[in-house]
Amino acid sequence: MNKIERFVYDIVKSNPKLKKQIRNIYQSAFDLLPRRKQYSIYPIILKEGFFFGFHELQPFSDDNSKVLVNKLSYNKVRMPTQKDFIDVGYLKFDGISLGDFVKLGETNSWNFHKGCRLQWINGDKIIYNCTYKGKMVSKIVNIHSKEENIIPYPVDSVSPNGKYATSFSYERLEKHMPGYGYCHKDDYSFINDKTPQDTGLFLIDLKTGKRKLLVNLKSLSKQTLTYEAASVSNHYVTHSEFSHDSTYISFLHRWSGEFKDKRYTELMIYNLETWELFHVPTTGHMTSHYDWNNKREIIAYCNYNNQDAHVLLKIDDLQSSHYVAYPQLNSDGHQSFIDDKSFVTDTYPDKWRMAKLFRVNISHNEVELLASVHSPKKFQSSPSKGHVACDLHPIVSPDGKFVCFDTVHTGKRALAIMALS
Repeated sequence: MNKIERFVYDIVKSNPKLKKQIRNIYQSAFDLLPRRKQYSIYPIILKEGFFFGFHELQPFSDDNSKVLVNKLSYNKVRMPTQKDFIDVGYLKFDGISLGDFVKLGETNSWNFHKGCRLQWINGDKIIYNCTYKGKMVSKIVNIHSKEENIIPYPVDSVSPNGKYATSFSYERLEKHMPGYGYCHKDDYSFINDKTPQDTGLFLIDLKTGKRKLLVNLKSLSKQTLTYEAASVSNHYVTHSEFSHDSTYISFLHRWSGEFKDKRYTELMIYNLETWELFHVPTTGHMTSHYDWNNKREIIAYCNYNNQDAHVLLKIDDLQSSHYVAYPQLNSDGHQSFIDDKSFVTDTYPDKWRMAKLFRVNISHNEVELLASVHSPKKFQSSPSKGHVACDLHPIVSPDGKFVCFDTVHTGKRALAIMALS
């Protein structure tokens, strides 16, 4: 972002509705000018009609031979309904091209951003959200035997050791953050209660299927950092993720402000060994996206010391946290670690509707452009179409050799893979 764009962003950043309206008007003015050329440092491998979704889950198998995907069932640019099913499974990958699709199930519990939370469990099983007998559940499938097991609740993220999963009300999430939940009802959303004490962040034992409420929304609203409207706002949780050692659960506690279009966020961490909750001391009630590395550090786009930036949060030594590549990199993005000292991140489409992908070296604060791809206007979110935008959501393979991302630069939603060397 340039200085003027940054100035406007800082004014409207906590009001998602207004921010989108200003962005749409701003980008429309540049539609009259010639389009910028696309760029990628290495060839982009594409498979149209597929997507994965959010950046904190891992689609690659351990040997990179399989890439988890959602297969679209319609081509129109619109939000899904309860009648819209997608196929879930994986694409074969040989490091050069994407091959056949292997179907493992189907679901009508999905959206374009968080997908159906399709993810691996210990290498030979997958889990994804779906419906069963009219209720939201999740299903575990063995990719070899095709044996299935129903978990009676939807999941968000699975712990790296494969024992647990986080969960929350997707109905409540959809109500307060449209486009990130599902168009199904549940009996634990307490949708008309601003700060219910019987819902919040849950922990599911994937062996027994039993669920435990770790943190309730009423307690979160009471202990939130000083804010005059926190007690009369609608509270919810989202964006949960386990640390790589399965010890911590991080999540975003969000609430709407005095004016319903204004949103505030705190990054919270729950310690599964001590059963204690603590707040990461960012400022300005703003954290948007983040990812863990192996050193119990988080790279987050947040407000730190009253400045929005990518910040390395050292969870075991928070006083040593610091900005990364600021001000070279001064806009929001979805991060994915390559290794403990580098990560990739994207940007939202700029005024030319170009979304960018960067590689960032933490030690040297170096930023390298990996790709710049076009996002056609028809994929622009709006009140009439809903949250149909295609964010890149880059995700690096476990060995750091490849990055996959969602893209619409061909005019159709597609899964893309690019080598990182």
